[in-house]
Amino acid sequence: MALTKAKDIRELSADERLKRIRDLKQESMNLRLQRSAGTLENAARFKQVRREIAQILTISNETTQA
Repeated sequence: MALTKAKDIRELSADERLKRIRDLKQESMNLRLQRSAGTLENAARFKQVRREIAQILTISNETTQA
C-alpha cells in the first residue's frame, strides 16, 4: 500500500479514519511478528506505517478542534 495523501484522508469520515488506523496498527503488529520470525521482506514499511498513522491522527485532531 502506498502512503495516503492528506487530501484523501481529509475526505474520509471519522469512522473511516478509525478503521484505517486499526488496519495500520494490525499491519504494524504483523510486521513486528515477521521481523521476529526472520521473514520480513520490506523493513522500510515500518516507517511508512508509523508515518501514515501519525498523519491520520494529526488530521483527525485538526478537524475535531476546528
